[in-house]
Parts: sequence; C-alpha cells; structure tokens
Amino acid sequence: MKIKTAIAVAGISLLSWAPVIAHHSVAGEFDPTKPVTVTGTVTKLEWVNPHSRIRFDVTDASGTTTNWSVELAARVVLERMGWNGRSLKVGEKITVIGDQARSGAPMLNARGRELEALRKGGPKEYPITKGDGTPVLFER
Repeated sequence: MKIKTAIAVAGISLLSWAPVIAHHSVAGEFDPTKPVTVTGTVTKLEWVNPHSRIRFDVTDASGTTTNWSVELAARVVLERMGWNGRSLKVGEKITVIGDQARSGAPMLNARGRELEALRKGGPKEYPITKGDGTPVLFER
C-alpha cells in the first residue's frame, strides 16, 4: 500500500512540473543584442495570457508593407503597469523598440524593456510610444 501511495505522489509531483518545463526562454527566441526600432500602424491587439501581442503594419522605404508582431508581458502584468485592452486602438500609429527575433522573422519582444523601464520609474527611452510620442507603458 505504501508503494502505491509513493508512486501516486511521485506521479502527481512530476505532472505539476510540466507547466514550468514548457515555458520558453525569451533569450532563445529573441536576441537582446539586436534592438530594433520599428514604426507602424496597429492592426490587432491580442490581450491574452501568457503573453499579449500587438500586431502592426510597417511600410519600408520601397513601399512594401510587413505585418510585425511585438510580444509583451502577460495581460495581468500589463494591467498592473497601467495598460488595458483599450490602451491602443486599431489604426493608431506606434513606435516599438524591442529585441529582434533570432530567426529574422518580423517579430520583436518588448517585455524585458517594459519591465526594465518600470523598474527605473520612467526611462528616457520608452519601449512603445504612440505617434505623438506618448508612452503607452505608463499610461494610466
């Protein structure tokens, strides 16, 4: 009987670690040594967990438009920082400073920069600003 209980406890313990093991490393997907600044128009705000995202169209000098994605912190973390699902609107112009995807895909990560900015209490360089320069991060 003790052996069955021990096996059951061990099995439950192993299952409880699955979510921790499944979480991906930001450094594995994005390169913090390659910061990129991109300006575009918001096409979609994905206000979800575990990571919210902003999708926006960026038009380069040749006129080619590419849909970029910026990964943010979890929705609950963003809400604690003053964001809400209405902080940005589709059609609004934004500038994003983030870490480029290692794959070269049009993806950025601004989570680390958001948290760093929050710790500093208002950096000189905000990770996401609206077209008029208003920082989205500290909007309340």
